[in-house]
Amino acid sequence: MIGIARTRSRREVALSPEQLTLAWQSSSLLLGYPDRELLDRFDLILRASRELPETVGEPLRACLRSLEGATLTDLEAEYVETFDTRRRHTLFLTYFAHGDTRKRGMALLRFKQTYLASGFELRDDELPDHLCVVLEYAATIDQDRGRELILGHRAGLELLRLALSASDSRWAGAVEAITATLPPLEGDAIDAVRRLAAEGPPEEEVGLDPYAKPSFDPGPATPGSTVALPMPSFPGAR
Repeated sequence: MIGIARTRSRREVALSPEQLTLAWQSSSLLLGYPDRELLDRFDLILRASRELPETVGEPLRACLRSLEGATLTDLEAEYVETFDTRRRHTLFLTYFAHGDTRKRGMALLRFKQTYLASGFELRDDELPDHLCVVLEYAATIDQDRGRELILGHRAGLELLRLALSASDSRWAGAVEAITATLPPLEGDAIDAVRRLAAEGPPEEEVGLDPYAKPSFDPGPATPGSTVALPMPSFPGAR
């Protein structure tokens, strides 16, 4: 677990609200299902990354560099292979803690209740714990509540970072950038990641599909953003 120890030693970098919007929305775009619109927005994400501290901006640029040389067809196939077939690579945060157990349903409900408290309501066919959804909510609707949702599933997010890094995934930098906006792991949090890495998510099946692909469009980015980033797109969103 060298990666966990490195995270603990990293000092937290203070980001302004505008920088958090740029960081979280850039990561959300990069982690969305690849399409032509994403390819057209690479320059926009690159400009945004340059307005961020190096610990956040450089991982975003590393992700961009890894995506730039591939065809869209290859990216689509690799994205599905990466995120839809490997349990430790899932983008659904509650899956790490609860798998497909009954407890996951309650965890999903807490996400929905948080969104409702901010005046936002997802459709019934959307899963609220998808990382891109959470990042967009945090970036454009409520940074404090969004940050709490992310921190509440920090162990899963860290396991995702470690798993993507270990497999040399094109998307590893986008997740590393997210974790760089959060406090360093310490004590119990490191132990939680180690337990999750050793045991993996629970496996009781109850009918939830951990790999459903939601769509999310809360509207324009919050005023004051240095670079106005568009919403990410998902398969089936159109």
